[in-house]
Amino acid sequence: MVLKKYKNSLFYFGVTGGFSALIYWIIGQGKLLQLKKVPIGVKASNDSFNDFVNSMLHNFQDPLAILLAQIVMIILTARIFGWFFKKIGQPTVIGEIIAGIVLGPSLVGMYFPEFSAALFPEASLGNLKFLSQIGLILFMFVIGMELDVKVLKNKASEAIVISHASIVIPFAMGIGLSYFVYNQFAPEGVEFLSFSLFMGIAMSITAFPVLARIVQERGIHKTRLGAIVITCAAADDITAWCLLAVVIAIVKAGDFVGSLYVISLAFIYVLAMLYVVKPFLKRIGDLYAEKENIGKPVMALFLLLLILSSYATEVIGIHALFGGFMMGAIMPDIAKFRMIFIEKVEDVSVILLLPLFFVFTGLHTQVGLINDPYLWKVTAAIIGVAVMGKFLGSALAAKFVGQNWHESLTIGALMNTRGLMELIVLNIGLELKVLTPEVFTMMVIMALVTTFMTGPALNVLDFIFKNKREEESVEVIDESKYRILISFGNNEKGKSLLRLANGLTKKQKKTSVITAMHLSQSDELHSFNLEEIERETFEPVFDESDQLGVKLLSIFKVTNDIEAEIADVANNGDYDLLLVGLGKSIFEGSLLGKVIGFTTRIINPDRLIDKFKGKEGLFENSPFDERTRQIVAKTKTPLGILIDNDFEQMDHVFVPILKSDDAVLMDYVQKMIYNNNSKIHLVDSNGFVKNNFVIQSTVVTLLQKYPNNISVISDKEMNASFIKQQDLMLISLESWKSVMDTAADWLVDIPSVLIIKS
Repeated sequence: MVLKKYKNSLFYFGVTGGFSALIYWIIGQGKLLQLKKVPIGVKASNDSFNDFVNSMLHNFQDPLAILLAQIVMIILTARIFGWFFKKIGQPTVIGEIIAGIVLGPSLVGMYFPEFSAALFPEASLGNLKFLSQIGLILFMFVIGMELDVKVLKNKASEAIVISHASIVIPFAMGIGLSYFVYNQFAPEGVEFLSFSLFMGIAMSITAFPVLARIVQERGIHKTRLGAIVITCAAADDITAWCLLAVVIAIVKAGDFVGSLYVISLAFIYVLAMLYVVKPFLKRIGDLYAEKENIGKPVMALFLLLLILSSYATEVIGIHALFGGFMMGAIMPDIAKFRMIFIEKVEDVSVILLLPLFFVFTGLHTQVGLINDPYLWKVTAAIIGVAVMGKFLGSALAAKFVGQNWHESLTIGALMNTRGLMELIVLNIGLELKVLTPEVFTMMVIMALVTTFMTGPALNVLDFIFKNKREEESVEVIDESKYRILISFGNNEKGKSLLRLANGLTKKQKKTSVITAMHLSQSDELHSFNLEEIERETFEPVFDESDQLGVKLLSIFKVTNDIEAEIADVANNGDYDLLLVGLGKSIFEGSLLGKVIGFTTRIINPDRLIDKFKGKEGLFENSPFDERTRQIVAKTKTPLGILIDNDFEQMDHVFVPILKSDDAVLMDYVQKMIYNNNSKIHLVDSNGFVKNNFVIQSTVVTLLQKYPNNISVISDKEMNASFIKQQDLMLISLESWKSVMDTAADWLVDIPSVLIIKS
């Protein structure tokens, strides 16, 4: 019996002990062999620590270790700079580009040469280059999928005129500028045709992703102006990349006649993609159109075709990036199908691999080369030509087709955005040795300036032209009406918040307005088929509003800072109340959750800024998640936070009165009684109902007018049985903190809670 109980332990120790002894004996016998093999007078090293140090140094210099260290440093630096530029109202991509320049010879390489040489040794740059090129291929694949060709068909008349004018004018001006700088700045042996064509195409590029992002953030993507400028950018993108393919062919061939062979092969490739590959992809797309997920074999097939497409264009001589773009453009025209691919590919390309490209560009951008006033004058001339060609060219074309001056100049400012797309063109030029490092640096500075100036230029135009843009789908709202804004992240939360808002305004529909807002998280890329995403998001909420008989307005935006955007819309929209749902962490209540909370308090930049401003103390013990905490901190509008536990109605509401400041709750009590005929129970814990003049006078008035709807009870009467009969608890933010600190145990019985911050 004892043996049976311990047989597993005996077997374990017998096997491990026996075979360990066998290993020890074999190693001992091996040492005897070693003595025979090692020549007399040669001793093995006994300095184990030095061997360990040398091994570690060797590991640090391993190509894989260097590449991994580079990736860590690049991603951290890119995210920090991207966050900073986002905070000052600029596209994140500008910060990431500048992060690349900072890590290059312009700053780190100049002031910390040993560190730069250790982190970015010359031998490692090849690995960085190829990884960044893979990232660019994936990025161009996504860009191709983001382009909605149907938009071009529907709004082509005006957009094509503006788009092609915005290409040909700066292209011509770029060629004209190259005439004056060719002798001094063109590389040795490069023909004028090649140099001038690259200068022209570099002046003509518009960054479609950054432009679309700015249009969304400014809320004009659903207006006529937004539709025109998005269509212009899409047409510009397609035309510019086709032009770039021709320019690359001419540069590699040396002359136009020689390039005709390459162009002919490229034409055959395009025909094969359109008439052979695209129908094949469409059949696969139709098979998987209704499925929520796509299997790994299908993903593998599409990625294989992407690589083959890029390989074909690289071999033909028009660069692998064009193959990625073309593959994206011919993907099945099914929104759900494309969205699945975009979600799978976008994060890897944008977060992990694109920053490598920015740093690779930064390593070739040497601002120190522009070390003479004359060179800065040439840089200024390049910027001037770029702005005049793109900004004025687009604006004049827009004015010619019938836009007013405000819209024309707005289109010009947006089309002048270059961003990442410009860097791609410049790197191709540097790789082909058409551009010198000096010209490359000048053009990178031009790309940064023209992208950075877009936001301020739009602000200046809005200030100069006081008249408002002609907005589509915007309703003029009477300022005297009670306006509620509900911001929801998912459909169920949106329906609960709508029921709550309806309960506050049910009998005052003519004098109240409810607006539902959904913000979608996104990065620099333009989300594909936004209208379909918006429709799917709001459909359940609109169905609920129909059942409640509520006329509902809607706001849909794409942003990369949801908390700031919610606060900004609420603060600037003259709303009387903002209603949000309380978010919850999946790690809530766990040890991991506490660790994550601690680390975010340390490294979260917003928390750090709050600490310096002295605001951190207000919320350091906050029971809310990080997102809600930020909304509370940034919102100036009266705020209601719903802790939703299957909230359906507010027929029975109890209101703990714990502080004199709870007088602000009486406005909401009156609204609930009048609009919803709610039964209100005021819980007088500290005698404030009798002693506070505002609360007492309101209660007396309500008792006279609605004697059956309001009662005052003591905290002794507030037992578990009473709480379970209630639909909602109404409480102020400060009192909620007190409850969480002193009496959180009985909160488990409450169906839902509405926390008010005045």
